[in-house]
Amino acid sequence: MSGEHVDLPVAARVRRLETTLVKAGLVTDAQLDAILEEHLSKATPFNGARLVARAWCDPDFRELLVGRPQEALRAAGLDGLLADDEHLRVVENTEDTHNVVVCTLCSCYPMLLLGPSPSWYRSDSYRARVVREPRAVLAEFGYLPGPDVRIRVWDASAEARYMVLPRRPADSGHLGEEELRGLVTRAGLIGTAAV
Repeated sequence: MSGEHVDLPVAARVRRLETTLVKAGLVTDAQLDAILEEHLSKATPFNGARLVARAWCDPDFRELLVGRPQEALRAAGLDGLLADDEHLRVVENTEDTHNVVVCTLCSCYPMLLLGPSPSWYRSDSYRARVVREPRAVLAEFGYLPGPDVRIRVWDASAEARYMVLPRRPADSGHLGEEELRGLVTRAGLIGTAAV
């Protein structure tokens, strides 16, 4: 992309690229729409919830998910949800550590695993404040980790995407994997909620 367009908003730069591709006869608007629709049809927090519920029920899978997330995605039949140059890192909440994800530069986010990003995730306020005052931000979301719980903030980038592995709710021992999926929220996968 030429230097004269780098100051344009991302949406304007994308539209210029689309227009250039269409004018060159490489693709039609309808083809671009179909590609986008296909891509977005796979974007749901249910994908992340599937991984979490399986990790809660299967300690070997939990270890794989935290240690080698790309292999875990393949094992769960969810390969192809990350671009080849994207690397997923799964950070696990524990009794004494709570993780929360942000992208301070833009809004990098594993959309196909967590669904479309919420507007607050893309907001300047969230991106700046969660790094400086994570407890205050979490409190605004209604989540109050204990004073002894360390909060770790993970900064996503174009190359590294993050997903939080929430702690399994204490009263969920009787639930099966499918029922557990229903407990996992997008906010829990980002870390702005317990689950």
